Amino acid sequence: MPLTPSAPGASGRLAELRRRHQAAEDGGGPDRRERQHKEGTLSARERIDLLLDEDTFEELDKLVQHRCRDFGMESQVTPGDGFITGYGRIHGRLIYVFAQDFTVFGGSLSETNARKICKVMDLAVKTGAPIIGLNDSGGARIQEGVVSLGGYADIFLRNTLASGVVPQISAIMGPCAGGAVYSPAITDFTFMVAKTSYMFVTGPDVIKTVTHEDVTKEELGGSMTHNSVSGVGHFIATDDGDCVRMIRELLTYLPQNNRDDVPRKATADPIDRADIELDTIVPAESNQPYDIKDVIHRIVDDAEFFEVHEHYARNIVVGFARLDGRSVGIVANQPAFLAGCLDINSSVKAARFVRFCDAFNIPIITFEDVPGFLPGTEQEFGGIIRHGAKLLYAYAEATVPKITVITRKAYGGAYCVMGSKHIRTDINLAWPSAEIAVMGAEGAVNIIFRRELSGAGPEARAAKIAEFNERFASPFIAAEHGYIDDVIEPRDTRKHLIRALRMLENKVDTMPRRKHGNIPL
Repeated sequence: MPLTPSAPGASGRLAELRRRHQAAEDGGGPDRRERQHKEGTLSARERIDLLLDEDTFEELDKLVQHRCRDFGMESQVTPGDGFITGYGRIHGRLIYVFAQDFTVFGGSLSETNARKICKVMDLAVKTGAPIIGLNDSGGARIQEGVVSLGGYADIFLRNTLASGVVPQISAIMGPCAGGAVYSPAITDFTFMVAKTSYMFVTGPDVIKTVTHEDVTKEELGGSMTHNSVSGVGHFIATDDGDCVRMIRELLTYLPQNNRDDVPRKATADPIDRADIELDTIVPAESNQPYDIKDVIHRIVDDAEFFEVHEHYARNIVVGFARLDGRSVGIVANQPAFLAGCLDINSSVKAARFVRFCDAFNIPIITFEDVPGFLPGTEQEFGGIIRHGAKLLYAYAEATVPKITVITRKAYGGAYCVMGSKHIRTDINLAWPSAEIAVMGAEGAVNIIFRRELSGAGPEARAAKIAEFNERFASPFIAAEHGYIDDVIEPRDTRKHLIRALRMLENKVDTMPRRKHGNIPL
């Protein structure tokens, strides 16, 4: 006979259910949570509450317990086993989330809580919704041995299978060490929190023992290290609250999955808004820098630009914006840093971003001012040929709408790489200040007119430079060949971009039938 609420057995079960739920919500207890607060961090549940829309979180596997019976673990059991998993809403859209609770076994990964993560990742792929991981873990649970390591591999597999299917976001909100780092490394975007988060494969103590290097956790794997030196991190937040706010903002630019259209946002910014400041924003002297971000802000909707990888490889700028209310990905050479040259780090940074945009149907807008690839033995020995080819490959294989605006320099092989017409870019525009050539005029004149200018004065040299610019570097020459679709007034750039995006809205491009290409990794 089924239990009813009035039966003693039923009331006992209800009481036990409530006890277990409360134990899961208590985690490691108030003392350990208070310790987190004193260190400037939030608890796992507080993070989820801030991340998701109010009262939308539905927890899964709340009562799961580990099965380890070694090293006295049978007497140390907490419902949920230290990981909180489930689904909810952000801006009304379905999101899957997992959070590691450092107050329970240091947030360590066990066989059972790894299965919890795998379950929500599988659901995310099935239902076509983003997955967000809030990482705060000491690593694999040592007491469980190989089964905890197997749990990491199960997660890595799902990260790989979900890549390019649904957006994957990692937030490092505490420690993330050893094998644990490779899940965030596969995901699309990694957020870190200043002074409280760190990532490394081997910690300072191991490094000191093996290589005799003295390094702190912050120097080795802190937020600024990974955001400015290694490129592992994409964003730095000031604290946990700022981190989840930034994640929520990022999601406003992203579709739910690879079959979805990009989100649109209403804007009062006129489509045909002209900005006369753009007419003079590029200096008359081609060796003078300017900030390409000023160009971006003046063109996009409401001057809003959400930059990605801000502190890494600053000679190229990538990020999200909107045009006509629709999300676009921006890739732009930065003349204010290394003259906008492409080098190893900037090539990899931009290639990764271009491939993300292509995977999720986000149009790519390129602002080009590139004098070439950075010269030097360090770059050549480091493989600039191979790494530069990654960016070329990424642009060439992308089938989303692609539009390039050449603001000034477009020299040599870098011209070809940065979204040129020759690698299937749909619309290529140039400002009158554009210089499109194999190399700069001064270098070209030194080669072409070497004998003629031998012993000649500076006036003759200047005349030859002007002649070369007029005959070979002018944007009108490229336009005459059809490599540039139009030379436009800078003030009207926004109007031309939006009209082109509207025209390309239903673009369909195809790739040869194959399993996958072989990008030069």
